[in-house]
Amino acid sequence: MRAMVLERVGAPLADLEVADPEPGPGEVLVRVETCGVCRTDLHLLDGELPDTRTPRIPGHQVVGRIVATGPEVDLEPGARVGVPWLGWTCGECRQCLAGRENLCERAEFNGYTRDGGYAELMRADARYAFPLDADADPRETAPLLCAGLIGYRALRMCGDAERLGLFGFGSSAHLVAQIARAEDRRVFAFTRAGDGRGQSFARELGAEWAGASEDRPPDPLDAAIVFAPVGELVPLALSRLAPAGVVVCAGIHMSDIPGFPYSSLWEERSIRSVANLTRRDGLELLPLAAEIGVRARVSSYPLGDANHALDDLRGGSVEGSAVLEVAVEERGRDG
Repeated sequence: MRAMVLERVGAPLADLEVADPEPGPGEVLVRVETCGVCRTDLHLLDGELPDTRTPRIPGHQVVGRIVATGPEVDLEPGARVGVPWLGWTCGECRQCLAGRENLCERAEFNGYTRDGGYAELMRADARYAFPLDADADPRETAPLLCAGLIGYRALRMCGDAERLGLFGFGSSAHLVAQIARAEDRRVFAFTRAGDGRGQSFARELGAEWAGASEDRPPDPLDAAIVFAPVGELVPLALSRLAPAGVVVCAGIHMSDIPGFPYSSLWEERSIRSVANLTRRDGLELLPLAAEIGVRARVSSYPLGDANHALDDLRGGSVEGSAVLEVAVEERGRDG
């Protein structure tokens, strides 16, 4: 099969022909239709994730169809599925037994510790292959499988916060903003200074205010989600909270958080992080997104242009989500 492979940390992905994977017990083989491009993929390429082993095929926002199954699998060939970041859990450790499979002590992750979806075929644990409607749009569905799921989990950690701040208005934030507005929350979007395009995009999706991260919103926030991997945004977001507010850090990697005065944390403000996802998150989000009409703004790239897509994401030129079209490459890029 054709795959875009990370052969060495810090190097561009290599366009290679590699052996087709074969599904083992409890696994399915998926013919990839689309795979979302995530900032976590950049962290992998840049060596910012611990214990990165190469060669590795990135990609963890995968939509495709099952073409083969291993033993002990109930899913049928031909079914469309979505494959997320969390790729395997043991089901036996303390965290799994407590219902926190996202914190499994032996967890494996698609596109990081397992080969992912920047390829024509992908081997996946059937437990973490979410059934999708046959008529689901593969391009718009792919971003839901990480950007959407992590954003959804972060939003749930905000409780019933009415005034919600989103720091970094990229793939996750543009999906979460739509869910938040459907729940009648007030959305305040924070972007890089001078990013008029991003601020306009946020207002288009229902944000009542959009400005630079350093700006002060018209009202104190009940909660803030920090999507940008910039540690200095955490104390800044904290300083924008009303009493009892929470800052939720939604990235897998972030630069160091600088010190801040205790007065910013006082009055029962808090900071917490989101780690990975659970199957329950997927089973809740996917039907909810369909019910309320969440629409991903997508820029599409053929599989062979994966490095181009990653460069665009790094440079901040992607509005919404970037998606690789794998099984339908002849349609090309239509951003």
